[in-house]
Amino acid sequence: MSTCIFPGRFQPFHTGQLMVVQGMAQTCEKPIIVICHGDKRDDDLFSVEQIRTMMSASLLEEGIVDATIVDVPDCVSDDEWVDRVLEASGNPESPKVWTGDEEMKALFEKHGVEIQNIKPVPGFNGTEIREMILQKNMDWRKKVSGGTMEVIDEVCFKE
Repeated sequence: MSTCIFPGRFQPFHTGQLMVVQGMAQTCEKPIIVICHGDKRDDDLFSVEQIRTMMSASLLEEGIVDATIVDVPDCVSDDEWVDRVLEASGNPESPKVWTGDEEMKALFEKHGVEIQNIKPVPGFNGTEIREMILQKNMDWRKKVSGGTMEVIDEVCFKE
């Protein structure tokens, strides 16, 4: 069984990332999304539970019901973190990690894990979307699914 792992912070879970999961769902028997988190970073807007809610709603909207969502906290050691990601993913025999992050590629390749390179989707960048949200530039709404939009509205715009 092919297992594909997509690790990331997902702050927020946006349409570009949803497109990656759609690709995984078409090519992998077991797609796993790993929410990477740790001590709250200055630019984190959402909790792990809020991200999980965004993802679940977005995947359901797209009819993706076979993806598994897990979360893995940061570790002191990069090697320990990779081990935790693989463990949370069920220690698959021949996993493939989907990422466009060069540091993450190097970490997993060092552990003999195959990489599926992800190219960024133009116009969909978590940092830029967070900035839009913080600046109350409502164009962020064009970059996320309805389920994600509901969580962002609740967390950031509830009056």
